[in-house]
Amino acid sequence: MFENAFNNIDRAMRNDEGLASELDYAEQTSWLLFLKYLDDFEAELEDEAGLEGKDYQPILDPEYRWDVWAAPKKDNGEIDHALAMTGEDLLSFVNGELFPYLKRFSDSGDDPDTLEYKVGEIFSEIANRFRSGYTLRDVINIIDTLNFGSTQAKHELSDLYETRIKRMGNAGRNGGEYYTPRPLIRAMIKVVDPKIGETIYDGAVGSAGFLCEAFAYMRRDDLSGEEWDTLQRKTFFGQEKKSLAYVLGVMNMILHGIEAPQIRHTNTLTENVMDIQEADRHDIVLANPPFGGGERNEVRQNFPIQSGETAYLFLQHFIRKLKADGRGAVVIKNTFLSNTDNASIELRKELLATCNLHTVLDCPGGTFQGAGVKTVVLFFEKGASTRQIWFYKLDPGRSLGKTNPLNDDDLTDFVALQPDKKLSKKSWSLAVDALDQETFDLSVRNPNAPEEAPLREPLEIIDAMLARDTETAQILEDIRGML
Repeated sequence: MFENAFNNIDRAMRNDEGLASELDYAEQTSWLLFLKYLDDFEAELEDEAGLEGKDYQPILDPEYRWDVWAAPKKDNGEIDHALAMTGEDLLSFVNGELFPYLKRFSDSGDDPDTLEYKVGEIFSEIANRFRSGYTLRDVINIIDTLNFGSTQAKHELSDLYETRIKRMGNAGRNGGEYYTPRPLIRAMIKVVDPKIGETIYDGAVGSAGFLCEAFAYMRRDDLSGEEWDTLQRKTFFGQEKKSLAYVLGVMNMILHGIEAPQIRHTNTLTENVMDIQEADRHDIVLANPPFGGGERNEVRQNFPIQSGETAYLFLQHFIRKLKADGRGAVVIKNTFLSNTDNASIELRKELLATCNLHTVLDCPGGTFQGAGVKTVVLFFEKGASTRQIWFYKLDPGRSLGKTNPLNDDDLTDFVALQPDKKLSKKSWSLAVDALDQETFDLSVRNPNAPEEAPLREPLEIIDAMLARDTETAQILEDIRGML
């Protein structure tokens, strides 16, 4: 049912001139889904308050609630098309009244973790891109059929939403920033093994894949009411700079069952890492920070090791965001392990000195579709220096790509061997004392792999090519003589 609904939404959106790509589809679906969810959620809270003999004050004024402007109903539960706006009337209301009203919520609240504040944040950062009020009406009618009332419904909707985010990663532009392969995330979480009562942080939250998967890993049917409240409200924390990613992250967490996501819309790197206090630290960091540059010089001043590589700034932030004995799992470009520039060397030295970098997972090309770079995952614990590192070279035995992505089975061997750091054809250990103490080069070199033939000198290659050309010319002359 839900899959058909999402397919119908896509078909409707393709007819609208304002929507050009999967990124637009995801953004516009998200704000509509959010308002439908908010209406269902508030109806549930209102029912609970009624059972307890209490009054409930909805977040939104009556004229801005979903069941008034979007889907007014007849007595039989069907949309009353005589009251439901469409065409230019609908567009005028959404652009001129609804969005300005919803934006004001971020100004009226002081607590960025409340649902009211998130309403304001979401609608301050996105715009209605529908150009046809008739297309918007069609999409609203479809979304109104979706029900957020049951756990099963949320689970199915979350799977479909994940699929949509994944398609964004394949759609070009910068959509890949929002999607980390879920099998890799699940393997990282299994290694880190979060427990109820621990806090989990992602300062580059994107579509919140790490937080959603961690929630799925930690939730159990036998949790007490107190444990469930801890999991819901005191466990998952994130920050995201980009508007679309922020909206996707909030909606993704809601669909996965986290009712009031504690994601803040801010540039993590504007925080001076030397000002981070103990109260700001977390037990676990899970993240795939963006690669490349783009931060202003004044932002780089917030870090003792200044760099034009954004991921290096994030790694410094993550180290300082961890509590003593905290655990981290962070994706980074594999060139971090071997680059010889000052920032790379200093950051490797800091990581090895302040944390126990106990595991490095070397990922094959194609793990991140469309990224064009190879990556590694760094697993570390804060508080003790590194003495020995266990490396695992992930080799699924096939080329990874859009039609042949990474799967959970590919990581089974890594997850099984990692706790005891067992040695195998794909895994080995390296003592820090054996490193070059000037560069601390951590390049992935599997000692169990067969040695490759040494590269020939350029002059040797040229001589071989000329000899082959001479041989070919002689063969052609012999054939000419036979004709």
